[in-house]
Amino acid sequence: MPSIKEVKNRIGSVKSTQQLTKAMKMVAAAKLKKAQDKVLQLRPYSKKLNEILSNLSGSVNNNLFVEKEVKNVLVVIISSDKGLCGSFNSNLIKQFSLFCDNVKTNNISVLPIGKKAHDLFKKSDYNLILDYWQSLNGFDYEKSSEICDYIVSSFLNSKYDKVSIIYNEFKNVAVQKSVVDNFLPVIPLEREISEVNNNYIFEPNKNKIVNNLIPQTLKTQFLKAVLESNASEQGSRMTAMSQATDNAGELLKELKLTYNRTRQAAITKEILEIVGGAEALNN
Repeated sequence: MPSIKEVKNRIGSVKSTQQLTKAMKMVAAAKLKKAQDKVLQLRPYSKKLNEILSNLSGSVNNNLFVEKEVKNVLVVIISSDKGLCGSFNSNLIKQFSLFCDNVKTNNISVLPIGKKAHDLFKKSDYNLILDYWQSLNGFDYEKSSEICDYIVSSFLNSKYDKVSIIYNEFKNVAVQKSVVDNFLPVIPLEREISEVNNNYIFEPNKNKIVNNLIPQTLKTQFLKAVLESNASEQGSRMTAMSQATDNAGELLKELKLTYNRTRQAAITKEILEIVGGAEALNN
């Protein structure tokens, strides 16, 4: 049985950890609210842009709509900068492994967004695009534009035949789903193409609209993936820290019971020693 001092020290350590996890939970909750608001604001705009572009892609000639034989693939993987967010990053790696198993080439390049992905793939054998890797700190539309310009240029120059984004999509505080989004080539929504001429009037013409719409749509789509990932990270961290705080509370209960039992045993031992000593004196 551990000593009273050892149990007291452990209780103090667990209390400190509980205070830390509780504080991290509160910080994550505050960040989640801001991140969630940004995602909810951008989703309708991004969805409509994607619908328009996908519909137009079936009736307009543009090299970004051309599906090529897949020989070289670029994967953008959006992780977190920090840890302590549950299975957030491990789910991305699982999704990446599944993607690699299904893609019909071994020539895979990785562009990491987030320090965790950068640190992991830096040790791997994959071709890592470090010139454009970004921390999530201060990630905005300007950074999204810079990366998208590189991706589009590389795709048009046939450096990559397919570009995909792997990230965690935000569902709610407790649920984040790792997904693979096709980024390039732009795949038309076949079921809606027939409806496009009935729903829109194009001025001056479709080609000019598409050429102006493509950069904005892709940059918005990329930024949305980053914002989804950020909201998912905060939700995952909030859930993980909540569970850690609860677990610390349960552990404290057990330690207090152990402390009381240890203290009781020590007191009983002292009483027995006193009684034994008194009896020895009487004899």
